[in-house]
Order: sequence, then structure tokens, then C-alpha cells
Amino acid sequence: MTRRRNHSIMIAGMMLGLVGTATAQSAVTPQANSSASSQYPGHYPFTAADVGFITGMISHHSQAILIAGWAPTHGASQTILTLCARIINAQQDEITLMQNWLRDRKQPVPDGKPMAMGMSMPGMEHELMPGMLSDSQLKVLDASHGPQFDRTFLHFMIQHHTGALTMVDKLFATTGAGQDEAIYKLASDVYADQSTEINRMQKLLITLAGE
Repeated sequence: MTRRRNHSIMIAGMMLGLVGTATAQSAVTPQANSSASSQYPGHYPFTAADVGFITGMISHHSQAILIAGWAPTHGASQTILTLCARIINAQQDEITLMQNWLRDRKQPVPDGKPMAMGMSMPGMEHELMPGMLSDSQLKVLDASHGPQFDRTFLHFMIQHHTGALTMVDKLFATTGAGQDEAIYKLASDVYADQSTEINRMQKLLITLAGE
């Protein structure tokens, strides 16, 4: 817990320090010779890292929604059903926010639909975003049922959430990124919410192990 708390404090400090470091040179715009702030009045300049983070997080969230949606059909316990419903509601709302952010800035907007099993290219699993379940892991989870589904889901969702934290860390470690107010708030909320859910899921695993 001390290590995690220290990490959270460090991330918070990193976020505060980065607020004052944005530069106009790092702004990404539809036209190379114009600034993001002039293209989009009232918006902070945004960077390629910002766009990459938002685009990637939409896909990341969509996979979490996919596997959380399996709970009712895979014999999940009421506790897991409740957890999954919360994940779906929260992450669907965030996908909408992220799609609107991209749309407002004239950037390509992913549809938010997760790639189905079997659609990944052979040998490409190592290129998944941090924490994303591989095709083989999705098959393992889909084949599980009842208490086995509960345990497997928790292990995999902890992996998935941890990957989201890594994505936030990378965003705020990138010079000039995360300065847009909407991105700063979203990334901060993702870090706080998913850290809390990781702790909750770890406790659930301990409880299940004792049953």
C-alpha cells in the first residue's frame, strides 16, 4: 500500500509539474502552419500524444466493456455482476466524451467497438496496448463459467486496469501532453477510478480464495 500511495503522490506531482510545460510547438493541428489554439478558440493546444492517448483509450475501454458484458451470460456472482455494470456505465460515458473530444478537434473518431476474437493478425499480440487481453486470453475467459469466470475475470480486469494506468503514466511523461483541460481531467479520473477498482478487485480475489 505504501508503495502504491507513493506512486500516486509521484503521479500527482508529475501532473502538476506538467501543467506549466506545454509549448505551442508541440500542438497538433489539421494545418501545419496554424496553432491549435487559433483553430479551436477556448481549447488548449493538443499534441500527437494526446490524440494517441484518447484514440487508444477508446479501444482499451471498449474491450473492458466487451468482457464485462459477458458476466450475465457466464454465471457471474452478484458481486461481479455489480462490478461489471459499474465498469460498463463508467467507460461507456468516457468513450462518448473521448469521441466528442476527437470530433471537436477534427481528428479521426474510432467507433468504440472492440475487435472480435479471431480478428487479430497472427504474431501481432505483442503489439496490444498495455493490459489489453490477447485473443487467447479472451477465449479462456469466454470458456469459463460461474466461480471460475469470477476469478478469471478479476485477474484479467486487474491486468487491463493496470495497463490503463501505464497509458496515463506515459501520457503525463510526454513533454507538452496532457495540457488540454478535458484530457487532463479524463486521464486523472481514469487513474484514480481504476486504481480504486484494482484495490477492490484484489480484495475480491482474496475473498474468493477463502471460499
